[in-house]
Amino acid sequence: MTHLTSEVPVRTDAPGPRPPGPRAALRRAAVPLGVLGAVAAGFCYVGSVDPNTPGHYPVCPLLHYTGVYCPGCGGLRSAYAVAHGHFRTALGCNALAVAGYAVFAVVWTVWAVRAVRGRPFEPYLRPGWRWAIGVLALLFTVVRNLPFGAALAP
Repeated sequence: MTHLTSEVPVRTDAPGPRPPGPRAALRRAAVPLGVLGAVAAGFCYVGSVDPNTPGHYPVCPLLHYTGVYCPGCGGLRSAYAVAHGHFRTALGCNALAVAGYAVFAVVWTVWAVRAVRGRPFEPYLRPGWRWAIGVLALLFTVVRNLPFGAALAP
């Protein structure tokens, strides 16, 4: 008597899917590492060419023509101070820029870790957060140009 079964024999000696190796992780991290390299090169340049010395960088057009500090005024001096490890000076030059550097560091780290792990990274700011950032930049600009906010001026 023949016994019919619907089971298919399973090979237990067959190799399973191989986990991705270090090459795949490095390939996935190529773009975040490229961005980090570009930012590091920018900081190295600003760290080696002092923005406090006139003639190396263009003048802020808003400051030049109106005498009003924009939210970016002092950003290069702030980057120069960060590159040299003078964080208190960096905050005095442009506190908003220093906060931006910190936010960039956190977002870049999350992006790099997710890339190495093969997970997608899709940063999204809800409209409320975008408005809040815009209002913060506007308030920073207004306050640093008023007499009582002189500590925020570069």
